[in-house]
Amino acid sequence: MGNNKEYGTPFQREVWEALRRIPKGSITTYGAIAKYLGQPRAVRAVGTAVGRNPFAPEVPCHRVVRADGTIGNYSAGNGVATKIALLEKEGVEISDGKIIEFEKRLYRFEDQ
Repeated sequence: MGNNKEYGTPFQREVWEALRRIPKGSITTYGAIAKYLGQPRAVRAVGTAVGRNPFAPEVPCHRVVRADGTIGNYSAGNGVATKIALLEKEGVEISDGKIIEFEKRLYRFEDQ
């Protein structure tokens, strides 16, 4: 990721580092990242940080979805279509804007 101290707030940099932990073919949620960072009520702040990730797709913000398994937003490329394409390239199946086998694909920071 290079010298990321040139970008974002300290919290945003923590979020971006958390994103790097999510393996290909897995997804996580905004809430899971907030909980991992010890700030479970900071879900919206996590969403803001994910949306401002200047290192996409190398820092894989496309692997973050909503808690109900729906895709959510994506600010890079062609938006949600790009997010879906990146996820599908990694083997994540999506139908009607929702992750298939959401629980099976879910990366849990606490399990690592």
